[in-house]
Amino acid sequence: MAPTSRSKARKRAVDVLFEAGQRGLDPVTLLADRLVESGTQTPLPQYAVDLVEGVCAELSRIDETLVTYAQGWTLERMPAVDLAVLRLATWEILFSTEVDDAVAIDEAVELARALSTDDSPSFVNGLLGRISRLKSAL
Repeated sequence: MAPTSRSKARKRAVDVLFEAGQRGLDPVTLLADRLVESGTQTPLPQYAVDLVEGVCAELSRIDETLVTYAQGWTLERMPAVDLAVLRLATWEILFSTEVDDAVAIDEAVELARALSTDDSPSFVNGLLGRISRLKSAL
């Protein structure tokens, strides 16, 4: 899969994770709905499906890791878009063997830059960098 198609898949996965969080829905249920009825968008790429399912399967470990290394930030305090981006990238860093950590971090920073606040890219980069450096101990 070309990097551009993976980038698009990451964006779509973040959309599902964000929407589920905002609506109080289970992301896997929302994902199943999107697979059946994609609405006006093109069907979800398989990599987006893999990302959402992976994040949901490891959500408690991902959230525990984020809280541990976010240095004073709770999950509730993080912008919802940042949280979706961080969960996705943390899953790629800790649980996926298909993506180099640097690529996962760069993609997450770009998503944060495009979708969130001016402070988000540096926050996302710093937190994911810490997780990447310390992942062998996790």
